[in-house]
Amino acid sequence: MSMLPETKLDVLLAHHASLEAQSLGQVSSQEYVQITRELAELNPLIDAVKAYRAIVKELADTEALIADPASDAEMRGMAEAERETLQARRAELEQKIRVALLPKDAMDDRNVMLEIRAGTGGDEAALFAGDLFRMYERFANLQGWKVDVISGSEGTMGGYKEIIAEVAGRGAFAKLKFESGVHRVQRVPDTETQGRIHTSAATVAVLPEVEDVDVEIKNDDLRIETMRAQGAGGQHVNKTESAIRITHIPTGIVVSMQDSRSQHKNRASAMNILRSRVYDAERQRVEAARSADRREKVGSGDRSERIRTYNFPQGRVTDHRINLTLYKLPQVISGEALGELIDALTTEHQAAQLAAQGAAA
Repeated sequence: MSMLPETKLDVLLAHHASLEAQSLGQVSSQEYVQITRELAELNPLIDAVKAYRAIVKELADTEALIADPASDAEMRGMAEAERETLQARRAELEQKIRVALLPKDAMDDRNVMLEIRAGTGGDEAALFAGDLFRMYERFANLQGWKVDVISGSEGTMGGYKEIIAEVAGRGAFAKLKFESGVHRVQRVPDTETQGRIHTSAATVAVLPEVEDVDVEIKNDDLRIETMRAQGAGGQHVNKTESAIRITHIPTGIVVSMQDSRSQHKNRASAMNILRSRVYDAERQRVEAARSADRREKVGSGDRSERIRTYNFPQGRVTDHRINLTLYKLPQVISGEALGELIDALTTEHQAAQLAAQGAAA
């Protein structure tokens, strides 16, 4: 017996057919883009549903052949072997469809505000923060996404004390949202003469880029201060109050920005970051209230939780949330194999969703 919502599948098939008909009719260019985008999203699910129903029909025919007393022994034996193959394929397609029907995170298609900060470990932590940024930058390039650095504070030996960047591309948040947390590195620093392994850490925050309609921030809740930019910058530093510091009074979240010479640009960048942080804080508060065991779940986003260790002497990367170890650290840190970790986290998250869905049914 099928465990799938057949009525819902009928509705999806009808909707897909309607979209295909609309795409062939007289529609504006904007409507056409919207229709084709929705079709592209639906096509994998619709293909799976059609394949699943074809398998179900074929399996019913095979069962009838096996049950038919007129079938000879050889024919029945072949049908029984075919039945096993068909049952396995049906189970595979059922799982694929169930995953495709899981509720989508409303923010999955959004761009990302990526914030990386050096933690414990001094100069080595800053170097590691730089390594992490380049890892995500390379991974983003492989996805066809665009990375723009919004602000950065370099370490004395290289790397970054802090770096904030926008990652723009379809599905950026869906892919990167499980990267939030404390990342730990174990390696021998270049400055270490005794060959001792040092442990350092950096914090990664992945926030969906939000708009005014996603989170309400009242002007009365903001304290905005202007000041002269600090650090290297020639005469401009001393003459212009272009730096901005915005405080969201209800949450205490503070964002400072001085990278642009334009106060207007600094203010716009600061507000973008502030909106993302306020939204993320509220999102975490709501989700934590829903689930007391949030820390045990994939993608908790808890910044205080160590989520991954990069061990250079052993050439391994371990994600502690799903107990997955890959002995391909160079490929991961270069961004080439980061997708393997992300895919594993996504699969685990989907499995948890399916289990919760089954328990609620």
